[in-house]
Amino acid sequence: MQQIYFSKTVDISIVIPLYNEAESLPELMAWIARVVDEHQLSCEVIMVDDGSTDSSWSVVRQLSQAYSGAVRGIRFQHNYGKSAALYCGFELAQGQVVITMDADLQDSPDEIPELYRMVVEDGYDVVSGWKKKRYDPLGKRLPSKLFNATSRGITGIRLHDFNCGLKAYKKKVVKSIEVFGDMHRYIPVLAKQAGFKKIGEKVVQHRARKYGESKFGWERLITGFLDMLSVIFLTKFGKKPMHFFGVLGTLMFLIGLAMAIYLGANKIYRLNNNLPANLITNSPYFYIGLTVMIMGTLLFLAGYLGELIARNSGDRNQYLIEDKI
Repeated sequence: MQQIYFSKTVDISIVIPLYNEAESLPELMAWIARVVDEHQLSCEVIMVDDGSTDSSWSVVRQLSQAYSGAVRGIRFQHNYGKSAALYCGFELAQGQVVITMDADLQDSPDEIPELYRMVVEDGYDVVSGWKKKRYDPLGKRLPSKLFNATSRGITGIRLHDFNCGLKAYKKKVVKSIEVFGDMHRYIPVLAKQAGFKKIGEKVVQHRARKYGESKFGWERLITGFLDMLSVIFLTKFGKKPMHFFGVLGTLMFLIGLAMAIYLGANKIYRLNNNLPANLITNSPYFYIGLTVMIMGTLLFLAGYLGELIARNSGDRNQYLIEDKI
């Protein structure tokens, strides 16, 4: 078996989240070993088993022994999702450049040297893969195009493929951001908000799935859009929720208050001028104004509670790890 080039100073850390990919892992690892050996790149591979129900973890153990010192593994107690796997992989990563790729052989390890070069020589903080020619069915390609176009418009980051699992990062990028929930699609957005502005893109080869089946369905379009709204809100207001809820609540309260003042002033004016004046409570605007004031107060309180939670939350990324190599 070909040995992977490894040294104490690691050029590349390759983080591979996986779920029920036992068949593809040996082939993927042999391919990675051949590529990094040809280019004399020192490399560590971190495989994160996201609660697989097949023999994936046994395969990871075998690969760790076969590629001594170069393959590390983490096994989750149950399926937490891709973001959790990336987060834990990023924590372990020691390479100058951190590359993420899927375990299903649809991402080509032949892209690794160029991704590494773009980060090290061209100075990119993040390089995202773009599967320009895809082998997925039309039912997946069209929603993906819509999702990516919407993401570009809202985030302002001109990437064609936010969903591509093949990405490269400077080490300080992955050590500076926090990936949780389903935010793995928006790591470039998180990186930009953390101050890493040089984000590039590279056309990468997309290969047809060789083993198993996709773990994602059409619902990814809906959840992806909701995640996009979440990440935009969290990156802008996650640590200062009062700036969103407080401002919106205050504005609504003032609008309601202005309506109440207008109704009161109009009643006083009509009484002073001997004009017919109805009860304020007979006006629908009284109830609209009252409702708006109550909603404004609730939003302000939500912002206050959000500030308390944001300042005391420190366990969003606590995961139960069953085993570790």
